[in-house]
Amino acid sequence: QVQLVESGGGLVQAGDSLRLSCAASTRTHSRYAMGWFRQAPGKEREFVATISWSGGSTYYADSVKGRFTISRDNAKNTVYLQMNSLKPEDTAVYYCAADRSGRIVAGICDYWGQGTQVTVSS
Repeated sequence: QVQLVESGGGLVQAGDSLRLSCAASTRTHSRYAMGWFRQAPGKEREFVATISWSGGSTYYADSVKGRFTISRDNAKNTVYLQMNSLKPEDTAVYYCAADRSGRIVAGICDYWGQGTQVTVSS
């Protein structure tokens, strides 16, 4: 069982930056690919970014490519999402997820966090 706890959300203005963190409860976290998703009010949850267990491979949704960066520190059991040049349309609850089977882009994950709210004002 892996527990994921997100932090770092908040209210910012358009153009600002935020860094989200996701802390995992176990060192086995390093065996999992990790990802970030988001869900805006009235919309379905959507994929944002994923990173391989080693950190050597990343993949982003087109909507965030060039603005967001996913990274991980396996020694700290933590994955990060650096969000720059934020836009009002980035407003959503952001969720961290972990999966051992390479299914993150498909939205199929073994474990999910509870989410952290990001609000971007115009």
